[in-house]
Amino acid sequence: MAEKILIADDDVETLRLVGLMLQRQGYDIIAASNGSQAVAQAHSESPNLIILDVMMPDMDGYQVCRQLRLDPVTSSTPILMFTAKSQVEDKVAGYDAGVDEYITKPIHPAELVARVKAIMKRSQRKDVSSGSLSLDNGLLTIDSRSLEVRKNGSPVSLTPTEFRILSVLAASPGRVFTRGELVESALGYQFEGYERSIDAHIKNVRQKIEDDPRTPAFIHTVYGVGYKFAGKIDDQKPLG
Repeated sequence: MAEKILIADDDVETLRLVGLMLQRQGYDIIAASNGSQAVAQAHSESPNLIILDVMMPDMDGYQVCRQLRLDPVTSSTPILMFTAKSQVEDKVAGYDAGVDEYITKPIHPAELVARVKAIMKRSQRKDVSSGSLSLDNGLLTIDSRSLEVRKNGSPVSLTPTEFRILSVLAASPGRVFTRGELVESALGYQFEGYERSIDAHIKNVRQKIEDDPRTPAFIHTVYGVGYKFAGKIDDQKPLG
C-alpha cells in the first residue's frame, strides 16, 4: 500500500505541482486548501506525512500544527512546514509548534523530493540505540522497536524527531552533545544550517517527559555547549 502524504496550501498551483511531483514518486496525495480542511483530513485519513504552508486562510500553519499535535491520530505524524516565510523567528515558531522540519520556498523539486524521502525514512528507523532502554528504575522507558516512550507506565506521544533526539541523548547518559552533534546524530544531516532548531525540539520533549520542564530532571542544558541526559540506564534485560 502506498504511503499517504497530506499537502495543505492555499495556492492551487503549488498543490498541483507538489502533488504531481510526489505522486510520480509513488505516494498517494491528499490535498487541503485551508487549515480547517487540513485538520479534518489529517484526522480522517491518517497520512504518513503532512506538508503545511504557513499562510493559509482561517488557520495558519502554526495553528494547524498545534491542533494536529493535540490529536491522538496525528500527534506523532511527521510534519514538514513548506513556506516562503524564511526569518529565524518564523522557523522558531514552526519548531515550537511541533514541526519536524522547516523548508523555505523556493526549492528545487529534486531537493524537496529528497527531503520528503529522508523524513519518511527517518520516521521509520528503529535503530537509534542498541536496544530498548529502561531508565531510573523504569520511570522512563524508550522502546526503539515500537518507537514508543512511556513515563511511569503511561505512553508519551513524541514526534519522530523528538523521539530520535531523546533516544540519542538517553543512550549516552552524561555525555554532552553540542547542537550540531544532535542534528547530525539524531537527524542525519544539517537542517539548512539551523542548529538552534534543536532548542525548540528539546523544549517540546521536556514538556512531555519532565514533571517540571523549568527544572528538568532528565535533559540538562550545558550552557554554551548543548545538552546532556541526566538519567541512569537500568541494569536489566531489554524490554519486552
